[in-house]
Amino acid sequence: MIGAMSTELPIIITCESCAMRHSEHCDDCMVTFLCDTGEAPPEAVVLDLTEARAVRLLAAAGLVPSLKHREAI
Repeated sequence: MIGAMSTELPIIITCESCAMRHSEHCDDCMVTFLCDTGEAPPEAVVLDLTEARAVRLLAAAGLVPSLKHREAI
């Protein structure tokens, strides 16, 4: 339906919530690439479902770093 509001929640990814924070995985992570502005704490990346799918496709093609984020429990 055109014009219908999406019920999808955004995907919020931040280094602060990552289980792999401060590891060797950060060097080649899309979130580190986007968020590392030298500010403390780093900002978050907010993606909707369509954007997250596009990022996965670009990473699979080798055009952007893959998402290495793993939510800390």
